[in-house]
Amino acid sequence: MEYDLALRHALEVHKSDILVFARDLISLPSENPPGNYYRECAERIRLELDRLGLAYQLVEVPGFPERPRYNLLSFHGDGQRTLYFHGHYDVVPAQSRGQFTPRIENGKLVGRGAADMKAAVAGMIYAAALIKGCKIPLKGRLGLCIVADEETGGQGGSRYLDEIGLLGKDAFGMLTPEPTSGAIWNANRGAITLRITVKGKFAHVGLQHEGINAFERMLDVARALQTLRAEVETRRTAYRIAPEKAAHSILMMGGRVEGGTNFNVVPDVCSFTVERRFNPEEDLDTEKARLFSVLGKLQEQGIKMDVEVLQEASSSGVSEDHPVAQALAETVQTVVGERPRFTMCPGLLEIRWYACKGIPAFAYGPGPLEVSHGPDEAIEIERIYQHTLVYALTAVRLLS
Repeated sequence: MEYDLALRHALEVHKSDILVFARDLISLPSENPPGNYYRECAERIRLELDRLGLAYQLVEVPGFPERPRYNLLSFHGDGQRTLYFHGHYDVVPAQSRGQFTPRIENGKLVGRGAADMKAAVAGMIYAAALIKGCKIPLKGRLGLCIVADEETGGQGGSRYLDEIGLLGKDAFGMLTPEPTSGAIWNANRGAITLRITVKGKFAHVGLQHEGINAFERMLDVARALQTLRAEVETRRTAYRIAPEKAAHSILMMGGRVEGGTNFNVVPDVCSFTVERRFNPEEDLDTEKARLFSVLGKLQEQGIKMDVEVLQEASSSGVSEDHPVAQALAETVQTVVGERPRFTMCPGLLEIRWYACKGIPAFAYGPGPLEVSHGPDEAIEIERIYQHTLVYALTAVRLLS
C-alpha cells in the first residue's frame, strides 16, 4: 500500500511521544460521574494538538457552571467528505487513587483509562498527525472528535455536539477506539432506562392497616414487568456476539432500589430502575411503548407511580460488507497479521450518534474489554502502536 513505509517510519519516530501523551492523560482523574478534571484533560489534549500542528475547535458546553464540559474538534484535509475518529476522555470512577498514577509493567501501560480509552485517544490523534507529517494528500477530510461524558450518556459531549449540528457533519464514516479486544463492533444495543417511583401511604407498623405499603405495590409492578421480560428474552439478535448467551434481548430490574425510612414504618415511597437493552432488530419507540403499556395498565388498577426516563438510545447495526468496514478489516489484517472478527457490542456505543444519521460507524480499539472499568485496567503498549498505524492506514485507504 502506498505510504505504508512512510507511516511506519513516522510511527517509530513518535512512539515515545504517544506513550508520554497516554500516560499524561491517565494521570488526570477525569472521573465521570461527576466530571472531574475535564478542564485539565481538555487542556492537555489541546496542547498536544498545538504541538502537532493540528488545528482545532474547543467547544464548551453551557449549563455546567461547577464542572464545565469541553469537547474538541480537529480537521485535516479539504472538502466536504469526512471520515471521523471519535473518542472520549472521561473515565468511570476508580477503585483506588493509585489508578491515576500510570505505570509500565511487563510491556503494559497500567492505570484507569488505559484500555477505555485514553491510550487509544492518544493513538488516534497521532494517526492524524502521522498523515499530516508525511504530507499525504487526502481527497476529503479526516476529523477528530474528542468528547466528554461518554460514560454517562453523552449529555455534555456527543449529545450537545449533535444538538448544535457539529457531530458527524459531512461524514461518510466513523471509527471509535473502544476496547474491542481486537474485534470490530459493527452493531450495538439500544437502551431505555426508567426510574419508577411507587407511591403509598405512611403509617406506624402497629397501625399498618391505615397505610399503603409502597414496597408491596412495587413488587406488583416488578411482577408485571417479569411477565414482559419472559417474552423479551425469547428474542435473539442475528448479529454475532460473544458469549452466545448474550444474544438474548434484555430487561433488567433493580439496578438501583430505594425506599422506606425505618424498619417499623410502612413505606410511603419506593423506587427502582428498569434497564431495557434491545437488539438492532428491535425499535426504540416500539419497546418504549411496550414498557409504558404495562405500567399504564397498573396505573389503571390503582397503583400510583411516577415514571422518569433516565436514558433512551437507539440500537444500530451496519453490514460487515460495507466498504468502510472492509477497509478497516483489511488494514487490521495487514498490521496485526490476522483478520478481525465482526461482532455486536453487548452494551451501548457512541456509534449510535452517527448511525442514527445513516453514517456507517464502527468500533475498533486496542484495549481489552475484560479489564476495562476494573481495578487492573491495562493495555499492551505494542497494541497502542498497532492501533495508531491501523487508524492512519485506514484513513489513507479511504481518503486517498
